[in-house]
Amino acid sequence: MPSGAIFDVARAEREKAELEFRTQEPGFWNDAAGAQEILKQLKRAERVLLDDKAIVERKEELEVLAELIKEGEDVAADADAALAKTGSWARGLELTFKLTDPEDPMPALVDINAGAGGTEAQDWADMLMRMYIRYGEKKGWKTDVLEVTYADDAGIKSATLRFEGEYAYGHMKGEHGVHRLVRISPFDAAARRQTSFAAVHVAPEIDDTIEIEINDKDLRVDTFRAGGKGGQHVNKTDSAIRITHLPTGIVVSCQNERSQHKNRDFAMKVLRSKLYQKAVEERLAKDAARTGTKMEIGFGSQIRSYVLAPYRMVKDHRTNFEMGDADRVLDGDLDGYVEAYLQSFVKHGAKAAKERKTSATAVDAADEV
Repeated sequence: MPSGAIFDVARAEREKAELEFRTQEPGFWNDAAGAQEILKQLKRAERVLLDDKAIVERKEELEVLAELIKEGEDVAADADAALAKTGSWARGLELTFKLTDPEDPMPALVDINAGAGGTEAQDWADMLMRMYIRYGEKKGWKTDVLEVTYADDAGIKSATLRFEGEYAYGHMKGEHGVHRLVRISPFDAAARRQTSFAAVHVAPEIDDTIEIEINDKDLRVDTFRAGGKGGQHVNKTDSAIRITHLPTGIVVSCQNERSQHKNRDFAMKVLRSKLYQKAVEERLAKDAARTGTKMEIGFGSQIRSYVLAPYRMVKDHRTNFEMGDADRVLDGDLDGYVEAYLQSFVKHGAKAAKERKTSATAVDAADEV
């Protein structure tokens, strides 16, 4: 279902009926990929109808409580609780309205890479990985750790995570960029304040319906033994796969499967997704250059600071949204940052669309002259 019809109830009802009919057709599962796509569309249509039903139910509940209060019943505490619960739910639903890009419903692939700084930066990358895993758990998403390269002393050098759930990429896309940590280093005997950086790259996991041309001659494939922290987690065979796309320099790895063949298939899927994301970023950069609109899409831009000393604050530099409870943020409470980013992204997108329309009108007028 197109994202523009994210809350078109009548359309959702029609599509639900049509898609359910298609699932009953003989040979529906002959095309497994096509069948899965239809089921995804059916799930989105059902989500719209469930949200519409929930709106009606919550409205009726609040109306009943308001009527009881008018009649003098002692239900003020219940009304306050219901109102707060409805407000939180409505904010989550409103956030969904901002997820209008076609890639937003897709699973998200998140790469984390430690910056310069040795053990300090590697520990920071490990903290970010934990933060995102906790965020995925809070959202109820399916979370997979596709690859982790552990550092010798502490932390990680890099990791690739996969999140599958409702609008996973749409929620995660704003994490793309450089994250800065300021704290008293636990690795410094002199207890000095240190600044560390880690880079996060987010891409949508595209399906087989989107064609990305990749030539075998452009690939270098390396196998290696999957690493871990020891014990039963260390593989005994060279099942892990690393693929380098020579024209772009993009490197992907996968080691979460015991089968080398499965790891290679998944690594290729990740590579296709990253090439797709690269093409999207190049298109956005061209649009921004043409309209003069500044869109934060660069991988090298510092997007957020996590300050743990001398004060505690986590601030997003793009939206100025901040929270003083840094521990809560590092424990996966990112909804405020996601909402602020999407609100900003929608405003930038609307401004860019208006400028493109104005530019096109000017060109048409010039052509008429």
